[in-house]
Amino acid sequence: MLLHIIARGKIGRSPEAELVARYAKRIAWPFRITELPETGGRVPDALQPCRHVVLDERGKQLGSENFAALIGRWRDDGVRETRFLIGAADGHEKAQREEADLLFAFGKATWPHLLARAMLAEQLYRATAILAGHPYHRS
Repeated sequence: MLLHIIARGKIGRSPEAELVARYAKRIAWPFRITELPETGGRVPDALQPCRHVVLDERGKQLGSENFAALIGRWRDDGVRETRFLIGAADGHEKAQREEADLLFAFGKATWPHLLARAMLAEQLYRATAILAGHPYHRS
């Protein structure tokens, strides 16, 4: 299953970009990042079936093991792509939040989108490692 981060804004050369690259190299599954401008831009066609996860501070908070279990269930159900949508400074439109398969939050705080991208890449790495059977120190 393709794990696809679709993010508004350019990460450029930054400490956050280094973190994203570090975790991207560790993810053993197919992985892609698409950057879009703050508004507009063309989102690539999705592999079907696809799940959409919208990062939103009003979303569900999942521990790493539960997040991994969800990703694993989607994979086992034949989902070919899971898209993780990170919005610009003003977040996502109401329709996009309502159509999502999951609203996902890293707590109630609002995080800068570049840092959210790095945190998401780390959680995707952690989820794929858990699903591969690597020991998880919190178990």
